[in-house]
Amino acid sequence: MSETNKQFLLASRPKGEVRPDDFRLVETPVPTIADGEVLVRNHYLSLDPYMRGRMDETKSYAASQPLDEVMIGGTVGEVVESRHPKFAVGDKVLAMFGWQLYGKSDGTGLMKLDTSRVPMQAYLGCVGMPGITAWYGLNRIIEPKDGETVVVSAASGAVGSVVGQLAKRKGCRVVGVAGGPEKCRAVTEEFGFDACVDYKAGRLYEDLKAATPDGIDGYFENVGGPVLDAVLRRMNAFGRIAVCGLIAGYDGQPMPVEQFRSVLVNRLKIQGFIVSEHMDDWPQARAELAGLVGDGELKYRETISQGLESAPEAFIGLLKGRNFGKQLVKLI
Repeated sequence: MSETNKQFLLASRPKGEVRPDDFRLVETPVPTIADGEVLVRNHYLSLDPYMRGRMDETKSYAASQPLDEVMIGGTVGEVVESRHPKFAVGDKVLAMFGWQLYGKSDGTGLMKLDTSRVPMQAYLGCVGMPGITAWYGLNRIIEPKDGETVVVSAASGAVGSVVGQLAKRKGCRVVGVAGGPEKCRAVTEEFGFDACVDYKAGRLYEDLKAATPDGIDGYFENVGGPVLDAVLRRMNAFGRIAVCGLIAGYDGQPMPVEQFRSVLVNRLKIQGFIVSEHMDDWPQARAELAGLVGDGELKYRETISQGLESAPEAFIGLLKGRNFGKQLVKLI
């Protein structure tokens, strides 16, 4: 066992774009455990867009990340020491230990993982919070019907790619929006979308119109900005929009909406949601997603950076759209 625990702390609140020096790497002793506790060696760290909002000291749906404390984040790892009756050495567990190599717990917030058919790190992606986010926004807000058209922004990402595949299983025509020909090709060829619009090609509305000849009935929003405006112009009456993220404005950029009139004209339902507020749905969603992954019916991509030291640059890359699929940091 390593004699030190490496941790990334939040050193400063970003002014605009996140910078590497907003984080500080420190070394501390590996935690010692008492009766009723376990020590976990983290294998993977999840990097997610929500972390950017937590770095700011502004009113939001959750408390800000405190300065000089370990950055928040989901982890999967292995129990390496246990004095807890429900956990044994070797158990694989999901936790929220954040940006560090080791974590200890009294069992609160730990979930044992079945890795017989689902890889450990998938519980941070398509079978974890991103996948459950996709499942909830699609099933509980968009409520797609057979034959409808559903559009998904950030379609090659950890959330968007799952939304599209689930919507296809509902019998929908599914159109993605992604950045660049490589991502768009994967969205259609790997994830099975019917079409994908490259927002970087300079023909966003024209290409979206061509890909949605019957208009749009449901939209899963991860981005905001010009993509949202283009979609609003194509929405059908009584369309539904699930607002999951607005990454276009995470660094403080303005996001004017010019087509808001569509909300009234088309009597649209627009609902933002935070998936952690709907924990009653997690068991059903996780079971369905795990089953699909285990059967090879749900495809996913991962971008994996190596070593805890790579986390800040990987996170910055995530916010700039450099990742493909789920962004992870391999810690072991």
